[in-house]
Amino acid sequence: MDRHDLSDEEWKRLEPLLPRNPGRGGRWADHRRTINGVFWRTRTGCPWRDLPEQYGKWQTIYKRHRRWSRDGTWATVLDGLRAGCDEAEGKDWTVSADSTIARAHQHAAGAPHEPAKDDPARDRPAGAASNHKNPVKNREGLGRSRGGLTTKIHLVADRRCRPVTRLTSPGQHGDSPRFIPLMESLRIPRRGRGRPRKRPGRAMGDKAYSSKVNRAYLRRHGIQAVIPVKEDQKANRLKRGSAGGRPPNFDAEWYKKRNTVERCFNKLRQFRAVATRFDKRERIYQGTIDIASIKIWLRDPVRRSRT
Repeated sequence: MDRHDLSDEEWKRLEPLLPRNPGRGGRWADHRRTINGVFWRTRTGCPWRDLPEQYGKWQTIYKRHRRWSRDGTWATVLDGLRAGCDEAEGKDWTVSADSTIARAHQHAAGAPHEPAKDDPARDRPAGAASNHKNPVKNREGLGRSRGGLTTKIHLVADRRCRPVTRLTSPGQHGDSPRFIPLMESLRIPRRGRGRPRKRPGRAMGDKAYSSKVNRAYLRRHGIQAVIPVKEDQKANRLKRGSAGGRPPNFDAEWYKKRNTVERCFNKLRQFRAVATRFDKRERIYQGTIDIASIKIWLRDPVRRSRT
């Protein structure tokens, strides 16, 4: 057993969440052996062709990871592991938001560009003429700056430094415009009957998330904002006098606990395939982030309350 492989206890929690073999066609290769290969690659960041033979054929492992990344299987498994993670805190369930930059390896570039979802040419039949002069290309979450190709990971973490939800974007994109989509993607399933929880009691973030739009969104959904105000925003409010309104409430004591999301990033960066992006397709890289998140949740699972 390799140190990156699933332990018996972890496999016991993970196995019920995995899809069963399809009813028709051939059977899938052994789930545990194949997933151990995916974990090994995610931790080490090695090329798929260099996977140890003990995990089976590298093509089988790669195709399983690619298929489950595209159809959302990894995300579904992750939802099952973090189901009910908010129950211990109840109404005071607190999350923190932040982002980090992942350098993209040169192997991550070169994927054929596809029309973005909002491109009118996306649904046009093949060979049909287009009046859209500048179609929007799907850049696969890659951005270029002085440092080269980068991808930005936007993350929400709970107080136990576990990833709750994530988004990716090109590295040059700002944090504030991604805050509302990040909060909208928040979804914690119930361990029993009931709708998933989508609204925490408190959301923390640094000054990058300080904007009227973000604060209005949190206020409209009954979420307490723990976000400091930028200095220029303070100065503009003072210049306007009474027309500037009251400054937003800020709990400095709660803000001291915002480092949970930074510590969560430290956990994710232990996985080399997350710290450095090798995947060409953005959806496959998101699946790699989910794999690392699954490992984190397996190590620190949701504890069932004693009744």
